[in-house]
Amino acid sequence: MATVIEKPEHVRLTEQGKPVTLLEAIREGMWEEMERDDRVFVMGEDIGAYGGAFKMTEGFLDHFGGARVVDTPISEIGFTGAAAGAAHMGMRPVVEMQFIDFISCAYDIITNYIATSRYRGSGGVPMVIRGPSGGGVRGGPFHSQNPEMAFFHTPGLKIVYPSTAYDAKGLIKAAIRDDDPVLFFEHKWLYRRPQLRETLPQEDYVVPLGRARTHREGTDLTIVTYAAMVHKCAEAAEVVQKEDGVSVEVIDLRTLLPLDEDAIVESVKKTNRLLIVHEDTRTGGIAGEIAMRVNEKAWEWLDAPPLRVAAADAPVPYSPPLEDYFLPQVEDVVKAIRHLAKY
Repeated sequence: MATVIEKPEHVRLTEQGKPVTLLEAIREGMWEEMERDDRVFVMGEDIGAYGGAFKMTEGFLDHFGGARVVDTPISEIGFTGAAAGAAHMGMRPVVEMQFIDFISCAYDIITNYIATSRYRGSGGVPMVIRGPSGGGVRGGPFHSQNPEMAFFHTPGLKIVYPSTAYDAKGLIKAAIRDDDPVLFFEHKWLYRRPQLRETLPQEDYVVPLGRARTHREGTDLTIVTYAAMVHKCAEAAEVVQKEDGVSVEVIDLRTLLPLDEDAIVESVKKTNRLLIVHEDTRTGGIAGEIAMRVNEKAWEWLDAPPLRVAAADAPVPYSPPLEDYFLPQVEDVVKAIRHLAKY
C-alpha cells in the first residue's frame, strides 16, 4: 500500500492556473508524486545541484533533500541496477537518462533482470526510467535517437511516449504509481514549444497507461502516430482537409506497450484507410506491428493497403538540411494521405 503523506506545507512547483510546457508538466507530475509518496525518489546524472541537463529537476534538491534527489556516476547500467534494487526493497525510483540514447548502456539490466522479475517470481519492479529523446534539435547521432522499439518486444515492460502537456503529466504520475517498470520517453522537440502550453487541472489526475487518444476526429482516413509526429500529422490533416476535402482522423498512441489495439481497429473500421507515421526508422518501427494487427483484426474493412511514413534507415544526421531530409515532415505526410485517398 502506498505511503501517502498529507502535508499541510505542500509546495506547488508552478503557479496555479499558469499554462505550462510539456517539460514543466512532467516536472509537476514528478514533484507531486514525491510529495504524495515518500517512497518516490529520483536519481541520475547531474540532477541534483545542477537540476538536470534540461533543468527537469531544478529545485528538487533544495525541497526534497539529497536522500531523495540522488546524483549518480556516469554509469547507466550501474544506477539503473541500483534503482531496481531499491524498487525490490519497497521504494519507487524514477531514473533519468540524461539523453535516452544512452539507455542502451543499461539494456542488459532492463531486459534480462528488471523486465523478467515478476515472471521469475521476484515480484514487480515499480520504477520509471525516463529521459529526453527524438530529433529535430540538431543533436546528432548520439543525442537524437528514438530507441523505443529496442524494448518493444520485451515482455514485462511498459513504454510511454506523450505528445501533450496534459498527457505528459497524467502519464508520468500513472507510471510512477504503476507496479511494473515503465520506460518514459520525452521528445525534446516538444519540451518547451510555446504553442503546446496548457493550463492543467488543479486537482490530482492521472492518464491511464495503455489507452490511445483521438487527437483529431475524421472520417476518410486514419493516422496512427505518437510523440512529435502527432502535431506534424495534425498539421498535415488540416492541409488536406482544406485543399482536398479529405477528413483525417489522428490517433495518438500515448502508450506503445501495451498497445491500444482496440482504438486503432475501431478507427480503421470507421475510415477504411490506415497511415502509420513515426519518427523511428522505417525498418523495425512500430508501423509493421500495427499494420499486421489491423490485417488480423480489420482486413475486410480496409479499402487500401496500410501505408507508413518513417525516418530513413540511417543514424540521425547532425547537419540541419540532412536531418530535415531524414525526419518525416508535414509534406511527407500530406503526400502519403493523398496517395491513400486515391484508392
